[in-house]
Amino acid sequence: MSTLLIPVVLAGLYGIVMFQFSAWSLKRQLSRQSNPLIDKKLEKIMGKFANVLEVEKIRINIFETEPINGLAAPDGRIFITRGFYKKYQDGDITVEEISSVVAHELGHVALGHIRRRMIDFSGQNAVRAALGALLSRLIPGLGGFIAGIIGNLLMAKLSRRDEYEADEYASALMIKSGLGIEPQISMFKKLDKISNLQGSAPAWLMSHPPTQERINSIKKTHAKIYHR
Repeated sequence: MSTLLIPVVLAGLYGIVMFQFSAWSLKRQLSRQSNPLIDKKLEKIMGKFANVLEVEKIRINIFETEPINGLAAPDGRIFITRGFYKKYQDGDITVEEISSVVAHELGHVALGHIRRRMIDFSGQNAVRAALGALLSRLIPGLGGFIAGIIGNLLMAKLSRRDEYEADEYASALMIKSGLGIEPQISMFKKLDKISNLQGSAPAWLMSHPPTQERINSIKKTHAKIYHR
């Protein structure tokens, strides 16, 4: 095997191991710090989602942490953080809006994004190692730094792809469930407002495409469904 390929292969394997460890660690943390979320209004909408998806039931868990976030665990479980749920309880977010977040996370699960992220993460490490080895020969001292930047840009692009796909899945699910895309759009606008008030983006918006671009994409999905 070429001496140039050895660090690339090792970096790819390292990425797989680290992703698996991270997934295992996250699963343990979520299990320790969460409980089933029981909310009659939310359960009613989850029933509509379940009918559309032809599954018995959609279960949501509440993750006891304050940052505003929704997430899909590596094992397919769906979580809403306590901070997010409190916004809903306080009336700042409607049940339809928080349901649009659940729909988005269901999209990540249904589209296999978690598994794909493992492959992407491993590929990113391999790209960084290969570029680092090559650029270090051309630009000693800076090659590894430049390779790291390129690797991060690649990962960000792949992450944005997943977010657009999950948004499209959520839009279709919301429309077929009779809720429409309005709650999805208003949810993004509220998250933007929360971001401005806090001075930093909520966890749910970090490493995601710009809000207006996502809203425009959601409207295109709506038009595609109704004007084929």
